[in-house]
Amino acid sequence: MSLLDVGKLALITVTPTLIGAVVIYSPRWWAAVSQSWPGRRAEQPQPLGPPIEQLAADLRRLLRLHEELTRSAHIAMLAQRLWAVEAAIGARAVEAARALDVPHREPEQLEILTRAELSRLLHDLCRAGLALPALTAPFNKDGRL
Repeated sequence: MSLLDVGKLALITVTPTLIGAVVIYSPRWWAAVSQSWPGRRAEQPQPLGPPIEQLAADLRRLLRLHEELTRSAHIAMLAQRLWAVEAAIGARAVEAARALDVPHREPEQLEILTRAELSRLLHDLCRAGLALPALTAPFNKDGRL
């Protein structure tokens, strides 16, 4: 057996593996080359936050929870939870205002909207077309939503 025969045998043995590797890996190689090509990559716009439908659903859920907490007989015991729900409502309202381009005040980090600002923002969101429960429009007697 000569060196030429050994080379032919090696070529016959390795060829199917090489062809399979090319078939499997060529789409990845092509994608990597096309993305690295300057000026060829199209930048897709990325959303800044969750979809507006999710924001609206979260706001409605939080507003219902807020209403249930304010009607509770044990409001003194639930004050911290009520404050947390109001902070969550404010955070979601600000995100919805950004998504709908509704003018609003951007709270600083670790700052929450006052109840007057939150009420005004919720009214503005309703006027912009966000479907919120009707009970959220006026404040309660104690100044909460």
